[in-house]
Amino acid sequence: MLKKIPHTYAIIFYIIIATALLTWLVPGGQYQRETKNINGKERKVIVENSFKEVENNGQTWQIFSAMYKGFKEKAGIIVFIFMVGGAFMVVTKTRAIDTGIFKFLDFTKKLKSNKLLDKLGVDNIIIALIMLMFSFFGAVFGMSEETIPFIMILVPLSISMGYDSITGVAMVFLAAGLGFAGAILNPFTIGVA
Repeated sequence: MLKKIPHTYAIIFYIIIATALLTWLVPGGQYQRETKNINGKERKVIVENSFKEVENNGQTWQIFSAMYKGFKEKAGIIVFIFMVGGAFMVVTKTRAIDTGIFKFLDFTKKLKSNKLLDKLGVDNIIIALIMLMFSFFGAVFGMSEETIPFIMILVPLSISMGYDSITGVAMVFLAAGLGFAGAILNPFTIGVA
């Protein structure tokens, strides 16, 4: 008999409760910080060897506002994903994605008539180009959570090419993750560094 996995919000709430309990058990501490001019910008940095223990600030009622504060802080990303997801839902209901995928596959079948491309594997070229595109997006502007709606397009494409759904997810999410790690102009990693 399979056990039912709790809802995502329940799992997050359990993690919040566990970390709130740890605030009572783990000794509190803090570093002193100072403002320094680094590469022409004023930044707050930690003073070396300045860690000292402080009184614990145990969390109790704050656990109930943690999800709200998280949603409030990341509302921009949440709304963006909802809007893009809604737009893709409209496109899916009109079956425009299916039509586009079949047209794309017809185009790739024509490419198989080219002996060089057929020898390399047209499907392999398609996967490589899609992954390069999402890797570029991750490296340049930090595309990460924004890839989720694109999975709905590329999973059916990978299945229609004869691959499984994991391949469709990897074409998007793995490629964007690799680009994010490479971070050519990614404001989230380069900006912090």
